[in-house]
Amino acid sequence: MRTPHVVAVMGVSGTGKTTIGPLLAARLDVPYAEGDDFHPQANIDKMSAGIPLDDADRWPWLDAIGAWAHGRRGLGGVVSCSALKRSYRDRLRAEAPGIVFVHLTGDRTLIEGRMTHRRGHFMPAALLDSQFATLQPLQPDEAGVAVDVSGGPEEITERAVKALDTLPDAPQ
Repeated sequence: MRTPHVVAVMGVSGTGKTTIGPLLAARLDVPYAEGDDFHPQANIDKMSAGIPLDDADRWPWLDAIGAWAHGRRGLGGVVSCSALKRSYRDRLRAEAPGIVFVHLTGDRTLIEGRMTHRRGHFMPAALLDSQFATLQPLQPDEAGVAVDVSGGPEEITERAVKALDTLPDAPQ
């Protein structure tokens, strides 16, 4: 039996992290944690006002996600986390060395369309440009896979499961 991975579902806002994350966790039979729940209220207030977070805002958030991921080592889990920069992923790996990433990727027009139709989320579509400007895709030396977000949630989840199956077993 394979040791389950701790997976961070990453990507710009609107790629479906909050939709795909729980579906992926269910398919892998591991717990799911919503990355937005790790944000301090000051971050939520800032984003709600249309102000992008800076790195100083993100460090405590990333550390909290990393601590959760560390606690799931050998047990598996899925957490959503934008993890747009390599330095953010490095920070997560420092806390949870075996973490792997599922980078949800897609066409900007598709993602913006999805963002304009969702309700009750604190991240406005106006910040999408800043997210794409910040995004540093996974590098060849980073454990993870890129998954296209075209199609429905079940189709995307299936692509993610198949892509994760190509990775080596998680460390114990």
